[in-house]
Amino acid sequence: MRLVFYSDSVYVKKSNSIYYKLDDLVQGSNLENLELSSATIYDHWANIQPLLSNINLNNYKSEEIRSDVKFDPVSIFPKQVFAIGTNYIDHAKEMRLPIPKSPVVFTKFQSCITGANASISLPSKTVDYENELTVVIGKSCRNVAVSDALEYVAGVTVGQDLSERTLQFANGNHFSLGKSFPGFAPIGPELVTLDEIDSVNNLKIKTRLNGKILQDSSTSQMIFNVNELISYLSSILQLFPGDLIFTGTPVGVGYSRSPAIYLKPNDVLVSEIENVTSQTIYFK
Repeated sequence: MRLVFYSDSVYVKKSNSIYYKLDDLVQGSNLENLELSSATIYDHWANIQPLLSNINLNNYKSEEIRSDVKFDPVSIFPKQVFAIGTNYIDHAKEMRLPIPKSPVVFTKFQSCITGANASISLPSKTVDYENELTVVIGKSCRNVAVSDALEYVAGVTVGQDLSERTLQFANGNHFSLGKSFPGFAPIGPELVTLDEIDSVNNLKIKTRLNGKILQDSSTSQMIFNVNELISYLSSILQLFPGDLIFTGTPVGVGYSRSPAIYLKPNDVLVSEIENVTSQTIYFK
């Protein structure tokens, strides 16, 4: 199942231009009186997922949505937004950092979330890209075993952990602030449920800046995979429906290059993850 969020509504995607509005699909069910949006859908995910997995879309009226519209984020008001640093082996090497023995966790603030095809204002000349597989939690959980972790996932999407490097590394490091300017967490456009993917821990991940490939790796290179990250976080605190986990970025970020490559006005950034989705972001 593939969902997109557009104009305050949720749609199920059938093809590149054919979508079905979720409000229509739930008619006749115990969800029909709810206004389902990216702000509320995960509160009802336990009931929505089985309903949609058995539905015949051909019985409903479809709509067209252009691929270049400004999509809403796939989770607009998460209670918590986690990000994992230094979680790819080659990225740790390019940043000259030791391989961590446990996940390196920081947070991004909710106010930095935006959707695909967004136009983002650059606050400085040292903003970097970081393409990341991003997990959306579907059910509350605590102390989850590694083997059970994926049962609590609503789906995955593409996320960019945009980073203002000057602030990030200033005065003893300000990771959360340097990564939380407006628009610094674009996610989407599609939320993809795990039945659509063979393995979230073995997906090609690629980033293009103005058509040039700058990141080209696989989630198989993660030091801590998706299951392990969910288990680790849930061993410390409660995870809630709609929470986001940015799982780390692979080798190829702009900061580590010589000379460094930073984002500029009029740049176009395309972030792709195999069998998940492709996200385009514009800068000004």
